[in-house]
Amino acid sequence: MNNPRKIEVFGDSLLKGVQINPQNMRYHIDNNIDVVGIEKTHSLSIKNFSKFGCTITKGFALIEKRLQTNEVFCDAIVMDYGGNDCDFNWKEIAECPDDAHFPNTPLDVFSETYHKIIKLLMEKGIRPIMTTLPPLDAHRFFDWFCNGLNKANVLKWLESVETIYRWQENYSRTVEKIAAETNTLLVDLRGAFLANGRIKRLLCEDGTHPNTEGQKMITQAFLDFIEQSRAQGVI
Repeated sequence: MNNPRKIEVFGDSLLKGVQINPQNMRYHIDNNIDVVGIEKTHSLSIKNFSKFGCTITKGFALIEKRLQTNEVFCDAIVMDYGGNDCDFNWKEIAECPDDAHFPNTPLDVFSETYHKIIKLLMEKGIRPIMTTLPPLDAHRFFDWFCNGLNKANVLKWLESVETIYRWQENYSRTVEKIAAETNTLLVDLRGAFLANGRIKRLLCEDGTHPNTEGQKMITQAFLDFIEQSRAQGVI
């Protein structure tokens, strides 16, 4: 424990620990991901720079800013992106369902930017670690984010509520593809949630942010990743 390995976390509200407060149904930070337990168990020092609403392009800017000192300030950076990148402006869709609409970060830009970040970190001698996206509940998502909007118009554009799930899944699969292409370590949060089999019990009312039980699942996924990686001698 004298010289813990330094890990920094960059991502969005998932690893920030954002949940929905059941009293007022508003977002707030209630992070039950057991960072302290992970630090003690595996002799790590973890700093979390995740931000609510962060996309891959904003994350790139934050990481570049951290690197401006030209010092290797940590051993590895864990990155969790895609959830906000794949999202749409649902109000605009509801108002103009016949128009073309694009996600916050198009998939090609998402992939290109992730590649740039990984290349930059490797050049600095910092190990990149990526995470897949936990699955969402499409129907809860639709009801939450389209509340007060013309749902019929949104559904006209989507064609099916399940399109939301498949679209988000595509970004997670892209993360897996990038990890394979760049030989980057990958924490499979999505796989852990799917293996549990009870997705609704792990998510907040909006169908996308993990609740306390979901955050415990994230903790276990990271613990399993560390143990497996060390057993294989890759970290």
